[in-house]
Amino acid sequence: MTNPNDDARATNPGIITIIGIGQSLRGDDAAGLESVRLWQETYQSKHSSSTVKVELAELPGISLLNLLEGSQAAILVDAVHSSARPGTIHILAENQLEAFTQGSGSAHGWGVAETLSLGRQLKPSAMPDQLVLIGIEAGQLQLGNDLSPEVRAALPEAAKLVELYVLGEKLPG
Repeated sequence: MTNPNDDARATNPGIITIIGIGQSLRGDDAAGLESVRLWQETYQSKHSSSTVKVELAELPGISLLNLLEGSQAAILVDAVHSSARPGTIHILAENQLEAFTQGSGSAHGWGVAETLSLGRQLKPSAMPDQLVLIGIEAGQLQLGNDLSPEVRAALPEAAKLVELYVLGEKLPG
């Protein structure tokens, strides 16, 4: 399932950083990591390593800002928690991330929205001009569990959305 937003679009930027965020040992929280791994296996060979940088970040916290530095555009892929069904994909522009901060909490210390806001305040010139989050709705986050079937089924769609963004195509919406 996709829950698209019109503000999440790419326009052929320079260096694009793709960051999979999550905890591999916490069930559906690994969705961002696994989606980016799937993108790497399926699509990365089509792109120059000088224009696309890939990072897998477990518990990035404030260090997320270092991973973004020098990028013209960034795609963050992470598990999110709202009232949607597990496996639902949300496409969010940076200014829409705050909707996921109230009561959602974060397993990453500093939440993504808070970290990006701090980066924009402290060093705006180091932040990407374009940033989109592909959020995969998590169902279960218990320590030691694997991805739920609903989230695992959403990984190919999330990887395809990453590829569309890298190609500069409009995301659904």
